[in-house]
Amino acid sequence: MSPRVIHTAQALVDVVVEVPALPRRGGNVMAASSARYAGGAVTILLAAVRSGAQAVHAGAHGRGPNGDLVRETLAAEGISLPSPVVEDLDTGVCVVLVEPSAERTFVTTQEAERRITPESLQTSAPVAGDLVCVSGYSLLEPTRNPLLTWLESLPDDAVVVLDPGAVFAELDDSLRARVVALTDVWTGNAEESEDYGGAQGMGPAAEAVAAKLKPGAVAVVRDGEHGCAVHADGVTTVVPGYPEQPVDTNGAGDTHTGVLLAERAKGAAWPDACRRANAAGAIKVTRKGPTSAPTAAEIDDYLAERG
Repeated sequence: MSPRVIHTAQALVDVVVEVPALPRRGGNVMAASSARYAGGAVTILLAAVRSGAQAVHAGAHGRGPNGDLVRETLAAEGISLPSPVVEDLDTGVCVVLVEPSAERTFVTTQEAERRITPESLQTSAPVAGDLVCVSGYSLLEPTRNPLLTWLESLPDDAVVVLDPGAVFAELDDSLRARVVALTDVWTGNAEESEDYGGAQGMGPAAEAVAAKLKPGAVAVVRDGEHGCAVHADGVTTVVPGYPEQPVDTNGAGDTHTGVLLAERAKGAAWPDACRRANAAGAIKVTRKGPTSAPTAAEIDDYLAERG
């Protein structure tokens, strides 16, 4: 049985609003459109299953229309959601303001998706080789302590994958050290990785981050259309990207991570997994909404067209 992709982070409902520009403080702006999607951890899980992985959401989900949308979206793609429903609270939302340049601005609530316990996370029943995804945003209260307690109880042969997010730089050094000691795979964007590793450029940043992780850990640094770099087994490989004119960058990084982990679960070498993840991210930015990750066949066609 192939390893599964298990995500511990928040599944939210993205309320995506297209605006001509952000309003001034206290001002107003007329939106061109709005839509609701299941987002957050859902985006990574959708990308993973569409590339052939088995996936599980270990996080919490609430009772109400937002929780219903999350459950319906996951069920439609065959993604398991074993933790019990939080009965007295609905799942929260992330309001995403998207400008014509595809730049995004976020406002996120904290509701049922933050009601995790070590016991609710353990309903995902991780086994050897499973890829357990952690978001830096889960390292805030109230999810931090139950998450870390559970992570520190995992079997040694589970693979902990950290997507640090911008918030990682704001955490205190002792907390970051505790998390890094558990991390087998780092997958972050260039800014986050350069900040943590202290080196500029994808390749140097991947090497610098890997040097701070535990022995044998892998560092992946992605930089949009420029592609990504991976440091694994003592070797750094820069994998070129596929520039596209973006219409919506929301979920591109998560799509990259989902496909990357799906390919690793199937046994692909790191550079090959990165190549397909780069292609998936490129396809994603040409589509609106966080749930528009491509299938494996669409990635195949995209790569074939580009030689």
